[in-house]
Amino acid sequence: MEVLVILLSFTFLSSNLWENSNAQQQHFDTGGLSRDSFPEGFLFGTAASAYQVEGMASEDGRGPSIWDAYVKIPDVIWLETGHIANNDTGEVSIDQYHRYKEDVDLMQTLNFDAYRFSISWSRNFPNGTGEVNWKGVDYYNRLIDYLLEKGITPHANLYHYDLPLALQEKYLGLLDRQIIQDFADYAEFCFKTCGDRVKTWMTFNEPRVVAALGFDNGINPPNRCSKQFGNCTDGNSATEPYIAAHHLILSHAEAVKRYCEKYQDKQNGRIGIFLDFVWYEPLTRSKADNYAAQRARDFHIGWFLHPLVYGKSKDDAKNCRRKTSKIHQKRSGENEKFL
Repeated sequence: MEVLVILLSFTFLSSNLWENSNAQQQHFDTGGLSRDSFPEGFLFGTAASAYQVEGMASEDGRGPSIWDAYVKIPDVIWLETGHIANNDTGEVSIDQYHRYKEDVDLMQTLNFDAYRFSISWSRNFPNGTGEVNWKGVDYYNRLIDYLLEKGITPHANLYHYDLPLALQEKYLGLLDRQIIQDFADYAEFCFKTCGDRVKTWMTFNEPRVVAALGFDNGINPPNRCSKQFGNCTDGNSATEPYIAAHHLILSHAEAVKRYCEKYQDKQNGRIGIFLDFVWYEPLTRSKADNYAAQRARDFHIGWFLHPLVYGKSKDDAKNCRRKTSKIHQKRSGENEKFL
């Protein structure tokens, strides 16, 4: 039976705050919905990303990620609201690194079936490659084991915007083809270490956002863009988003290839990717507006979905990228064969 997964946005509260805010039971109108309203096998769950919840950003051997560097840059533009509020960082966050049992207990209280968490690449590999930080690995093992003990299925996401800073400084991270090998090596380590208990893997969370916000307008790390598009010190908004996206797709493909060839059968798991979707409708029924809407869908949705399904980029997107980057012309054939 196919399993449907719904991931609900959920803010973790420490247990004392939860108890205080729920001293009196409240009745919530569900509109007549209940678990019986959903098909058998439907999962209700919650999700979080490592940098947003774990804390211990500089402790127990974790190496810095590009987010650790980004939040320390003065006068960084954060969406339309100005700078990062209160100069906050992920050093403490909600301290899930120490308080994960409280959070999992809350999930159980809320009757959730699943938890999608992300693994901090730089917590397991402080330099992105090479030496393993076993204290970090032990944390994820403890989290997974406790989730299973409480009857909650772990869903592991390998990358949630937090590239190891060492790789960004070494070869500009997602702008270099070396990222494909390094990400796949990191992913394979996670499969070997946790795949006996984790049966659902995701490679990247919203890779389009990574490419667009990190390399087009620069409001996310690594804060790269053309000067006319944002407050960045370096970058090229005409080329770098496409190069980064290209390498994200190939990194996903290499990780999936390794999982399917080496681990899927014996671990009885599955692997995929999280894509964000925005749907576009034409302003009028004119041919031009319909074409514009389709082109917008191609660039927002098809940018990643089309090559993952069909093994190659859609022609409109491919033509645009070829105009902005010779890399895609040079390697188009070999990449399509690989995908």
